[in-house]
Amino acid sequence: MALIHKFKQGNDCFILDVNTGAVHVVDELVYDLVDDEKLREKEVLLSELKDKYKEEELSEAYDEIKQLVDEGLLYTKDMYEDIAHSSMDDRDYIKAVCLNIIHGCNLRCKYCFADEGEYHGHKGVMTLDTAKKAIDYVVKRSGPRRNIEIDLFGGEPTMIMDTIKDIIAYARENEEKWKKNIRFTMTTNATLLNDDMMDFMDKEMGNIILSLDGRKEVNDNVRIKVDGTGSYDDILPNIKKMVERRDKSKQFYVRGTFTGANTDFYNDVMAMVNEGFREISIEPVVLEKGHALELKEEHLDEIFKNYDELFDEMSRRKREGDEFNFYHFNIDLQGGPCVYKRISGCGSGFEYVAITPQGDVYPCHQFVGKEEFKLGTIYDDSFDKELSKEFKKAHIYNKPKCKECWARFYCSGGCQANNFSFNGDMKIPYELGCKMQKKRIECAIALKAVE
Repeated sequence: MALIHKFKQGNDCFILDVNTGAVHVVDELVYDLVDDEKLREKEVLLSELKDKYKEEELSEAYDEIKQLVDEGLLYTKDMYEDIAHSSMDDRDYIKAVCLNIIHGCNLRCKYCFADEGEYHGHKGVMTLDTAKKAIDYVVKRSGPRRNIEIDLFGGEPTMIMDTIKDIIAYARENEEKWKKNIRFTMTTNATLLNDDMMDFMDKEMGNIILSLDGRKEVNDNVRIKVDGTGSYDDILPNIKKMVERRDKSKQFYVRGTFTGANTDFYNDVMAMVNEGFREISIEPVVLEKGHALELKEEHLDEIFKNYDELFDEMSRRKREGDEFNFYHFNIDLQGGPCVYKRISGCGSGFEYVAITPQGDVYPCHQFVGKEEFKLGTIYDDSFDKELSKEFKKAHIYNKPKCKECWARFYCSGGCQANNFSFNGDMKIPYELGCKMQKKRIECAIALKAVE
């Protein structure tokens, strides 16, 4: 098991202590002295590196590293496995729900995991009565949790904006009685936004995710309208207006997807930056093998090159005071998520659920339609505790590959839905996703560490 991870990014060398998250920016001599699993004997290293470095320099550097090891600051042991296994009780409470208010969309995106918003035959529109029952269902199972997050999701939610207003009104009328603080978020393709919608969303949404795939030619190749034409010219002006009027104290980001057709996605990020956006995400598509837009192993060199270019650009802008945020490069080296969160990940199936327009409950929106993962229904108030427990047990210490991986506390074992889709088992990571994630984590650590 790797106790440290060393890597180079930009012009710097980094050593990560895996179990504490401590990051050391070092010179090449120190970098060459350490190995992932242990610090080897001094005499062995002096002999191996004598042609590259002076013996005095090697000896001095080795002694400093050894002191860090002796003080418990490097090659630290894993302290969390017992916590992971001892937290397997039945006292979990739902804290977030993806409310799939509409399984329908006005776009026909070629890579849509939800079958162009219709969820593989599970299309439909959530009634206000169903939405109220769904919120009641979640509130009942939230226990002592004060804060509940409701993500209004589709398809395209703004197609039923009047229902959204009624849903939020219901929550606002009752949250004091429930002793809850309800935070709404929404993901939208932005094509239907108007001034009234924007004002309402700015007031009521804690976070807004606005979908755009970067360059016009890239976006219009995949994010197409029902008539087959591109959506860029409909989307961009609306996103600009939404961002312009967005309360600066509230969250939003412009989110894109890169596919096998645009592995040069650095250019899509920069297209967004050049349009004035400063909160950006471009995420890798996840598609079944054989899909025309799938990402493949052969794309990795180009993908890594683009992450490197993005790191270099962001480093330069940080020095010059013209920064933008890239979602996948956000990382907190001072603590970040709690230990429990780092071990268990997103909480799908036990802390987080998705509810369909028909009132069916699934572990997350990506499991919708997979009947073997149906947790229950709001109409008979059912919830499969045993299935939920299986999701809770799918943490990093029950995933053999993850348990040995240096990045385990940052990715938390990856997406359960992707793992299942590619391997038929939530406990076997989606390998291509792992490789991209590790590269992003290295870039994120380096970007933060060299501040």
